[in-house]
Amino acid sequence: MIEMRRYPAKKVRIKDIVEGRFFHGSEESRESFLVTPFGQKVSRVNLVASVIDKFLSEDSNYAFIVLDDGSESIRVKAFDEVEVLERVEIGDLVQVIGRVREFNGEVYLTCEALRKVDPNLEILRKLEILKELVKQKRVLEEIKKLSNLPEAELTSFVKEKYGMDEACLKFVLENLNREKAIDYKPAILKLIESLDKGEGVEIGKIFELSNLPENEIEKAIDELLSSGELFEPKPGVLKRVRS
Repeated sequence: MIEMRRYPAKKVRIKDIVEGRFFHGSEESRESFLVTPFGQKVSRVNLVASVIDKFLSEDSNYAFIVLDDGSESIRVKAFDEVEVLERVEIGDLVQVIGRVREFNGEVYLTCEALRKVDPNLEILRKLEILKELVKQKRVLEEIKKLSNLPEAELTSFVKEKYGMDEACLKFVLENLNREKAIDYKPAILKLIESLDKGEGVEIGKIFELSNLPENEIEKAIDELLSSGELFEPKPGVLKRVRS
């Protein structure tokens, strides 16, 4: 049996765990891990989040809590040794160190350590993660610019410069290609243009008449407002900027 390496507990958003890809390990080859959309390899995590739900089985052999850090939510499960989860209540702010696991399509955590924390730690953690996200987004931008390089050359480059292996790079490129392939902004602009009779279009009307997913509509509108292609003549109303 190969001795498994103990990976450090990474400080990440729950969103990046939930939207990542899980790779199952084996005794012969590797420990299981998850790759985040930014290409970060994660086996253990260090989270600060609020407890929003809790369950304890009648025989006390199984328990879980649901954590929410404002970006997403995830379950933390305990089998047999449930005492650590019994101590917390809904509404508590906690720090959890745990392993990322996957079963039947659900990514969850098993708890190694848990403690209640002060809200100041939550603020500090958000700042730490924000600083790291800025770095990770710069890496993605560089990979995006180099994505037309031969696969072997790109793989060698990102491994040498960023320590990102082939599995991580493959997932990152899949996400980048998906983003390039699906751009809903032109469809939103076209819909607004067709509905605008001179005073703009109510945002609710766009959600009502568009057959796109709501989260994609929100994302497209945010990007169009940020780029200056749309503006709000009054709250809740959108209008296209004419060049």
